[in-house]
Amino acid sequence: MRQALHEINVPTRGKGLYAFTAEAVAWVRGSGIRAGLLTLYIRHTSASLLIQENYDPTVQTDLERFFARLVPDGDALYDHTLEGPDDMPAHVRAALTQTHLAIPVADGAPLLGTWQGLYVFEHRRATQTRSVVLHLLGE
Repeated sequence: MRQALHEINVPTRGKGLYAFTAEAVAWVRGSGIRAGLLTLYIRHTSASLLIQENYDPTVQTDLERFFARLVPDGDALYDHTLEGPDDMPAHVRAALTQTHLAIPVADGAPLLGTWQGLYVFEHRRATQTRSVVLHLLGE
């Protein structure tokens, strides 16, 4: 059994989904590990990870609209506004989604579906650089 560790930095320009599928797939292919499990983990509390459709970009904008309705910025419910009106809503959004993913690997590639892509789901309005850690265990 072998393992490999890598970090991908994903720049964001405000709320929305940011693809990093190509970078993750290239790293897995270059690792030399043919079969195993890829774990991805985002090192932030105001962004999350998604596996989502990568064909029609309206899926991504619709998801952002849904979360904007579900968890609006500036809600008087929240006391935690240290970094602005999107601060606590970003934490709630991250709590409702995922901070880690696990994907099987076969033939040296993650077993994503035809229309599936890997995304950082940015929950803050400001520009950020998000760190995603990839851990691959296999042979």
